[in-house]
Amino acid sequence: MKQFIFEYDLGIDMNPLDGKLIFAEDGSISNHAGDSELFRFFASEITEAVVKAGVGCGLLFVKAEGKDDRILCRFTMTGLKQAGEFCKIVNFFINNGTAAFPEKEEKRYCEECGRPMVSEINVCVFCYSKLGIMKRALGFAKPYMKQITISQLFGLIPRILFMLSPLFIRHLVNNFLEPRTGVWSDILLIAGGMLAIRVVADAVQIVTARVFNKATIAVTNDLRVHTYAKLQGHSMSLFAKRTPGDLIRRIMDDTSTINEFVSDLGRWIVDLFFNFVIAFAILLYFNWQLTLLVFLPVPIVIFALRRFWGVMMARFERHWRQGSRCNSILHDIIKGIRTVKSFGNEEREIAKFSRATRRHAKIGEENEILWSLLFPPIGFIMGVGEFLILFVGGWMVLNGSWWIFSGDLLIGDLVLFTMYLGFIYGPLRWMVHFPRWLANTTTSMVKVFEVLDDESELKPISSPHNVPITGNVHYDGVFFGYKSYEPVLKNITVDIKPGEMIGLVGKSGVGKSTMINLAMRLYDPNTGKIKINDTDLRDIDSDHLHENMGVVFQDSFLFAGSFYENIVYGKPDATFEEVIAASKAANAHDFITQTSDGYNTYIGEGGQNLSGGERQRLSIARAIIKNPDILILDEATSSLDVETEASIQESLNRITQGRTTIAIAHRLSTLRNADRLVVLAEGGVEEVGTHAELLKKKGMYYNLVMAQRQNSRKQETTGG
Repeated sequence: MKQFIFEYDLGIDMNPLDGKLIFAEDGSISNHAGDSELFRFFASEITEAVVKAGVGCGLLFVKAEGKDDRILCRFTMTGLKQAGEFCKIVNFFINNGTAAFPEKEEKRYCEECGRPMVSEINVCVFCYSKLGIMKRALGFAKPYMKQITISQLFGLIPRILFMLSPLFIRHLVNNFLEPRTGVWSDILLIAGGMLAIRVVADAVQIVTARVFNKATIAVTNDLRVHTYAKLQGHSMSLFAKRTPGDLIRRIMDDTSTINEFVSDLGRWIVDLFFNFVIAFAILLYFNWQLTLLVFLPVPIVIFALRRFWGVMMARFERHWRQGSRCNSILHDIIKGIRTVKSFGNEEREIAKFSRATRRHAKIGEENEILWSLLFPPIGFIMGVGEFLILFVGGWMVLNGSWWIFSGDLLIGDLVLFTMYLGFIYGPLRWMVHFPRWLANTTTSMVKVFEVLDDESELKPISSPHNVPITGNVHYDGVFFGYKSYEPVLKNITVDIKPGEMIGLVGKSGVGKSTMINLAMRLYDPNTGKIKINDTDLRDIDSDHLHENMGVVFQDSFLFAGSFYENIVYGKPDATFEEVIAASKAANAHDFITQTSDGYNTYIGEGGQNLSGGERQRLSIARAIIKNPDILILDEATSSLDVETEASIQESLNRITQGRTTIAIAHRLSTLRNADRLVVLAEGGVEEVGTHAELLKKKGMYYNLVMAQRQNSRKQETTGG
């Protein structure tokens, strides 16, 4: 049996308590403290569940006819959101007689470790598989493995050559410098050999690095495009859950972080591992006892790394979240800069962004302080190995055997050991910093893969049934809510005939825009169907649907580019004659031709240099250039002056002739010529009829019209 659980943390007496309120599919509500059930009753016994923010705590209580309100639990303010969801689910059951639950209930705590979950992601930063997510990231490199493998194989050549230099120096010290014998030609030959090795190694390294970097950059590009394509194919629900700044950072910054990790990991791991193995083998060959001394600090270092790994992962994830918050604030401020300046709120927005960045800097500072306290001692422990080599090796050079270290040691051998120590301790030092690097990278990987794994609510169609879009639209018992237990539309049944103009009327929030969102299949109904020519929208390919549908929104968004580019956005293959025809139909041709470069004039991002009426006319031209069978107008003439509205309304009247049109308008007078008006109230259909029929009926539509007329008279009287 499905359940929704609200975990509260205060008792009725305000003392701490681990309790649970459980609403079950059968309508039962039970309260549990530990293993004990405190009480149980059914939702049918009450009229409403209510949550209230009190002083220092929240209250969840229920109402029943003829009875006093009954408090179910108290909770700290962190549980306010979850308590509200509990009440909505209970109230939905009371009003509809059926239970509806969230498809994906938000986890508050990790089921494995019990730690609080981060609100922005659905996995625990302590428990998710780091190895698995790394393998997945490296999987994007599979198409380029040939280039990467070839570059790495040829990259072994400079690594081998670099490893020969200490052997040359050992030979030089032991055979020429320390006994001071030999001739300059021998020394010159050794020096020339070292120079030749360096030249050849550097040349090969340059070529292999170019091939390797080209392949890893292609990996990043593929990942970035793949993530962006996932966003484009997703329903609008994803964009409702994420801020633009968050999504931009995931696509751009986090994919770049992954690229740096994949490219550096591929290059450095091979380099360090290969150098480590060769150096270890050479040192074992010359003196195995002294070689084992090098590894004395290694177990301590590994233990310390494992101990502090989880702490650093959580801290870097926290730093990422605050950085995403800063990006979101910055995105909103820049996007709404006109509003900010018009209200004179520059200083307030500066302070808001400053607080966020200070918080981001503080978290970063705390991370750096912890890093500086924890990891330098680990580096010092590794340095003990270098000290032991110098101490024991120096003793053996001067005095021969010492303790368990037997045999003489030449100066060249000690120089060899000190030079190869870099190849031995280099990988270990890299491992000390690796957790910090990996913590930052895996956080980015989780963010990107969350977008890739988030399943769209709009399911793909394997065999689409692309019927002709002739405008016969039918809403058949449609229920829809952005949360299923919080419906916006309830049992909507409306039949729109081909060529008919339907006006959607009602107060704000009754579901007018939601109806057209469903018609465009930006969302799918929770229950019921929307059909075109008796075919469910879910069986029609989205591209086919949108090719035959034009939309004009209230807030017309224009892209940075020319007039021409914005108009042909609706039909990329349109001819210039079609662009002009659409512009004339939208009454946009005259003002476009009066600009400096005509249709090639650059209008700037968002069309900020244009008036509201000009932007709206361009949006109309963009919508009708593809000659759509269905035209949707969402407040297309709102917020415009009377003269501009009249001009746009004239063009709309012309282009809607003989075309199925669904229109929403703030001014009801603009819909008087609609074939039928659908009046919505509280998510349901209240009235249907023509303008004259509904006025004669004197119902809700009549009241709305009278209210608008009265308001208009007041504005005329006051000069508003």
